Amino acid sequence: MSAVQRIKSAISVFTLLWLTSAWSNAAPLLQRFDIATIAAHDLNWVETHYGRHFDYQVREHGVVSRELAAAWGAPAVAGRRYLLMSPDSAPKVYLRAIESPQTKGYRALTSFGWNAIEIVVDDPDVLFESMRGSPFRVIGEPKPLATIPTIRAFQVVGNDEEVLYLTAETGDRARSVLPDPRGRIGRIFIMVLAASNPRATLDWYAERFALQPGALRVRPNPMINRAQGIELTTPLPIATARLAEHGNLIEFDGYSPNAIVRPMLAGELPPGVAMTSFAVRDLDAIKVEWITPPTRPAGMAYAGRRAATTRGPDGELIELIEMANGESALLTP
Repeated sequence: MSAVQRIKSAISVFTLLWLTSAWSNAAPLLQRFDIATIAAHDLNWVETHYGRHFDYQVREHGVVSRELAAAWGAPAVAGRRYLLMSPDSAPKVYLRAIESPQTKGYRALTSFGWNAIEIVVDDPDVLFESMRGSPFRVIGEPKPLATIPTIRAFQVVGNDEEVLYLTAETGDRARSVLPDPRGRIGRIFIMVLAASNPRATLDWYAERFALQPGALRVRPNPMINRAQGIELTTPLPIATARLAEHGNLIEFDGYSPNAIVRPMLAGELPPGVAMTSFAVRDLDAIKVEWITPPTRPAGMAYAGRRAATTRGPDGELIELIEMANGESALLTP
C-alpha cells in the first residue's frame, strides 16, 4: 500500500469512527410513532375488525387533500376517503387506513419497505383465543421471543396483507423495553422495515435521524422464511434502533434473495403498510430531501402541526410531524 493509500485509509477509518461517535452521542431526532398507515381496499373491513378485535375506536373519517397526496408522492390518492383509529389506551397513536385499490402481486413479507406494525398488548394468549374465527390470517401462534423469553407474541395478517405483531411483556414491566399497554390493547411501539441492504439502511437512518442502531445479527425467522420460500432454518439479518421515547423502535429486517421490489400502481401509495409517521421536535433540524416542502395539513392527526414526507433507501415513505410548542416527548409510559 502506498503512502497516499495509507493516508486515505486512515482518513476513511477516522471519518467512520467520528460519525459513529456523533450518532451515539446525539439524542434521536425521531421521538415516537404517531401514525401507521395502511393502503386499504375496504375501509369498512378495517373499521369493523380492528374495532372488534383490537378495541380500536374511530377518531376521524375524512378525505385526503390534493396537497397531502402530493406530499406523499401519491397524487392518485387525492380525494380518497381515509379512516383514523386508535385505542383508548393511546388515543393519539393512530392507525390510518386510506382507500386504495389492491395491487396485483403484493404479498406480505416478500418485498422491501414497511412490512409490519407491532402493537403492545396485555395478554397475547387471551387475545389469540378471542380471535379464533376472525378474518385475520394467523402466521405465528403465541410463543416467547428467543432472545428475551419474557416477551411473548403472535402474528396475523390483515385484509390488505398488512402484518401485525401482537406482543406483551410477561415479566417485570417496570424494567421492560416494552411500553406498558395500559389496557387490553396498547399502542404501536415498533414498525418493521425490510431493507435490501440492512447495513446501509441502518447507517442511512443513523446519519439522518441520529438513531443509535443495535448490532446487526442473523437468525432464522420462520414467518419470513416461509413467505419467501426458503428453508425455515436459514438465518436472515435483523437489527433495531431506538427512538427518543421509551418503547419506540424501528426493526430492520434483511430478506432473502427471493425478496422483490414492492409492486406499486402509478400515483398510488405502496400496498400493505404504506407509510410510517414519526413525531419530531423540529423539521428544520432534519436534513433530508422532502417530496414537497413542509405544510400544515388539515385533520386530527396533524392538529395544525407542520409535516413533510421523505423516502428512505428502499423507497419507504417516512412522514415527519413536528411537535407543537410545549408538547411533551413522552406521550405514554
